[in-house]
Amino acid sequence: MINRDIGVEILEGLGEIKKFKSGELKLRTTELCAPSTPKVIRAKLNLSQSAFAGLLGVSMRTLQDWEQGRRCPQGPAIALLRIAEQHPEVFSQLH
Repeated sequence: MINRDIGVEILEGLGEIKKFKSGELKLRTTELCAPSTPKVIRAKLNLSQSAFAGLLGVSMRTLQDWEQGRRCPQGPAIALLRIAEQHPEVFSQLH
């Protein structure tokens, strides 16, 4: 177990905020690209609709709506699709 000093971490964080506001510190940012369509990702993983929906934690109807363009994934679903596409080994370990 790692011993952490939360008080020190908070003070360091406040110091970083002050440096950022004064222009002394630049924040590191990462631009995330949109994942491929759910249908493309599912095909790459070689999964049925029901299996892929189960791994994503959505209903099969929701997945079908995404694949047929009636609805678009939102929020956490986009993050899961990005993981499924960029790190498919994670999903292969789940089923």
